Amino acid sequence: MEIRVLRYFLAIAREGSITNAANFLHVTQPTLSRQIHDLEEELGQKLFIRGSHSMTLTVEGMILRKRAEEIVSMVDKTEAEFNSMENIISGDIYIGGGETDAIKLVAHIAKELRKNYPGIHYHLYSGNSEDVTERLDKGLLDFGILIQPADISKYDYINIPAKDTWGVVMRKDSPLAKKDSIQKEDLLNVPLICSRQAIAQERSGNEFAEWFGEDFDKLDIVTTFNLVYNAAIMVEAGIGYAVTIDKIANTSETSNLCFRPLEPRLDSGLNIIWKKYQVFSSAAELFLEELHENFGD
Repeated sequence: MEIRVLRYFLAIAREGSITNAANFLHVTQPTLSRQIHDLEEELGQKLFIRGSHSMTLTVEGMILRKRAEEIVSMVDKTEAEFNSMENIISGDIYIGGGETDAIKLVAHIAKELRKNYPGIHYHLYSGNSEDVTERLDKGLLDFGILIQPADISKYDYINIPAKDTWGVVMRKDSPLAKKDSIQKEDLLNVPLICSRQAIAQERSGNEFAEWFGEDFDKLDIVTTFNLVYNAAIMVEAGIGYAVTIDKIANTSETSNLCFRPLEPRLDSGLNIIWKKYQVFSSAAELFLEELHENFGD
């Protein structure tokens, strides 16, 4: 299985037809058709459902697409790292993390590093702790930013000197918007939109569940999310109240939404993590040095 053929496969999956993919790749349609046929023969699986003017992925094709994207991404990352060795002040840094206001601290470091090393480029990936650690373990990320609680036992890490405050995002015309803070009793009889990070972990390591107490299982969680932007749209549509952290949804004066903190207050710490014994590119190594200098050990 060649990387070139995987790129062909991904192009067809993305473009939806042999014709469009061939134009994008600047190869002939017969060449592309033959390569995909050979790939299906090699794998022993049909990868596409062929229509008169379009091609859609089979279940097996969807599985290969996920794996192929990871493989091609790793190859591109590796090539970029070796190409940057000719000039130690350039290269790519891959960072993943959940939505948090603390990204401002990391952005400041990134900006300062670029002043001295303009050849450095950053690539950001958004996801919850499970998404980020999976990509970190596969070598697709250099660093991950995790909101606690999260299992960081198998990683090296630095504590980010910031806290995220948990609360509820709601419409300004909702009854709970009249309150200065939200107690657990307020949430028992309303539809909730919860981040998967807040509810997916075991009860013993789930700060929101522990804050809520024995009635946690009685909550009416109608929607889960991993991106607050989407959750805010659901809130504005009147579907429910979003349990999330402060400063990432638009709750400005011009917005229809507002944020109210939980009471008693619930704050989460943050860590920036990387694989133990990680061999970094020169760019990522410089970034790590800046992290230590700004955040300590």
